[in-house]
Amino acid sequence: MSTTDIRPLILILCLLSIDTGCARKSASAAGPAPTAFGAALVESSGGKQIGATGSVLPQPLVVQVNDDQGNAVPGASVSFHGPSGVTFDPSAGVTDSSGQFSTNVTLGEMAGRYQLVASTTNKAQKKVELKVDEIALDYQRRWGQLLDEKYCARCHNPESTPERVSNLDNLEVKPHAFTEGETLNKMSDADLMSIISHGGPALNRSPLMPPYGYTLTKSEMQALIAYIRMMGDPPYQAPGMVYAQK
Repeated sequence: MSTTDIRPLILILCLLSIDTGCARKSASAAGPAPTAFGAALVESSGGKQIGATGSVLPQPLVVQVNDDQGNAVPGASVSFHGPSGVTFDPSAGVTDSSGQFSTNVTLGEMAGRYQLVASTTNKAQKKVELKVDEIALDYQRRWGQLLDEKYCARCHNPESTPERVSNLDNLEVKPHAFTEGETLNKMSDADLMSIISHGGPALNRSPLMPPYGYTLTKSEMQALIAYIRMMGDPPYQAPGMVYAQK
């Protein structure tokens, strides 16, 4: 057989080899098949984390599949999806012996509140979903977060940590947590700038809020306000802006 006659045969064998490899890859990517079905999805840990844009969140997102009695269900399918730019590792699989499944989340490149969705299938083959929010900070808002941790969190954050004990319970007038969107969203950026710069009395509020106008630069106060806006729940919507519907 000549070299010319052998070439088509070699090409066919190569194509068959590629097809087989693709088939193996697809089969392995599918992962194990579910052996059970749940009725509900609950968050175990990893929700409401804060990370830099484009980064992996510090903790994995862990969800649990339960049956209609609230018992954990091992072997149930779980998959994740989210806005454009968000990735999951892994994006799908089955729950372990404790009924849980975890994934590492990489945030998108834009700052904002990302709503992630975990889903499973019940016995009736209907999708059951759980929505979890995560927050991505760009440079300015990350700067604001650092300023919050240095100057604000001791009084405005009611939760204590090993590194910081909250002082909120010791104050006669309780400061608003930065997550209190219902209250803070009603205040303009100019109002927040005035309070941060000149203290609470600037807007007839508690004198326990000290002035930081000689401590922080204007850029630092703007970064802090941008961070406060990002943390508000419900999310802040600037007046006069038109927001696209999902």
